Amino acid sequence: MARKKIALIGAGNIGGTLAHLAALGGLGDVVLFDVVDGMPQGKALDLMEAGPIEPYDATITGTNDYKDIKDADVCIVTAGLARKPGMSRDDLLATNSKIMTQVSEGIAANAPNAFVIIVSNPLDAMVTLAKRATGFPKQRVVGMAGVLDSARYRTFLAMELGVSVESVQALVLGGHGDDMVPVRSSCTVGGAPVTDFISETRLVEIEDRVRKAGGEIVALLKTGSAFYSPATAAIRMARAYLHDKGEILPVAAYLEGEYGHSGFYLGVPARIGAGGVEQVIELNLSEDEAKQLTVSAEHVKELVGALDKVLEQ
Repeated sequence: MARKKIALIGAGNIGGTLAHLAALGGLGDVVLFDVVDGMPQGKALDLMEAGPIEPYDATITGTNDYKDIKDADVCIVTAGLARKPGMSRDDLLATNSKIMTQVSEGIAANAPNAFVIIVSNPLDAMVTLAKRATGFPKQRVVGMAGVLDSARYRTFLAMELGVSVESVQALVLGGHGDDMVPVRSSCTVGGAPVTDFISETRLVEIEDRVRKAGGEIVALLKTGSAFYSPATAAIRMARAYLHDKGEILPVAAYLEGEYGHSGFYLGVPARIGAGGVEQVIELNLSEDEAKQLTVSAEHVKELVGALDKVLEQ
């Protein structure tokens, strides 16, 4: 049986980490694409030389030509300008929209049956643009945000309580920005409500940190943004698709009436399997959570509107 093929569009910090994780996880052969001559080739060779040590047998190649992603099963897109201190995700819109258009055209021409995972920011606008530019059905274009944001929520709660992250279940919905929605009503520690362990005041502080977690890392790094955790999140999604797991994960999915919204991507729980985004799962949110999700959705619509204006110029 032929190995699956994973194309990574963008060979920066996230792309390189994605390649390593895909090889370690035995997901298939990997193609690292980037417009910078030599960088994807160098990282691919470095990773190939690590194979006998780990060991893994994946073939990892680097390229500057979209033709080399031909017939990829999965394309994970990280290409674009990274956030710098003081920048919002929205500030990246003009520059990254041009890059995403080129990337989407390259994918559509060379990997027309791929499952496409968008990581590039501003996420909600970029995944919307990718769907439009590829012409792919909604099931095969998805955004990575909720898996990462939910992991950050779980991390901070586990740190607060001094328990294993495996004992904490948490969910973050909405747009991938400062108005994302940590769903406290779905948050448990050892199966019990998180409110049994942490006060309301402290939970508000932790949830605020979740919303600003990406910016916190940007401020610390000064010359880049998070890459280990976003790469791990995207690989989790790719594995659910390639292994037909039917796993329910929080992702940016295209809505057509779910949660009262239509015509754009929003962070919601969805079942990911061989059919791609097979079903959006609608939760019974509290009244306050539903209001927060509406606010977040409105900002996403504004962002998509700003995208439309950029594309008209």
